[in-house]
Amino acid sequence: MRAVIQKVKKCVLYSEGKKHSEIGKGMLVLFGVSAEDKIEKTQNIAEKLVKLRIFDDENGKTNKSIFDIDGEIMIVSNFTLYGNLKGTNRPDFFYSAKAELAEPIYNKFCELVAQKAKVKTGAFQTYMEIETVLDGPGTYILEM
Repeated sequence: MRAVIQKVKKCVLYSEGKKHSEIGKGMLVLFGVSAEDKIEKTQNIAEKLVKLRIFDDENGKTNKSIFDIDGEIMIVSNFTLYGNLKGTNRPDFFYSAKAELAEPIYNKFCELVAQKAKVKTGAFQTYMEIETVLDGPGTYILEM
């Protein structure tokens, strides 16, 4: 599993042209599942995500968590995170999980994170547009 985490001031997600969800200050999490991932790994990555201290404190140090800022998390499925670009200009998605494997893992991840934090989600396997105002920008990669 791979997550690209961006600190945001706000994030609005549209699915199939219609507004689907929105958050204020917090994290946009693009979440990818590899063909080799198992649902049992979701607990570890979910726990790590909510414990991250990536938000600035009063001294400008990345020392605050999502809870410290009363923030929200937008989780969006993204199979392209496992797109392979080595030796080619066109990505192949051999390492990306097929939808039937990825969807239950994505849903479990969202469920586990939502048990601890305020979560909004994208719409699995749809065309999405995301409007964000990045904060920093601060972008992190978490892989388990």
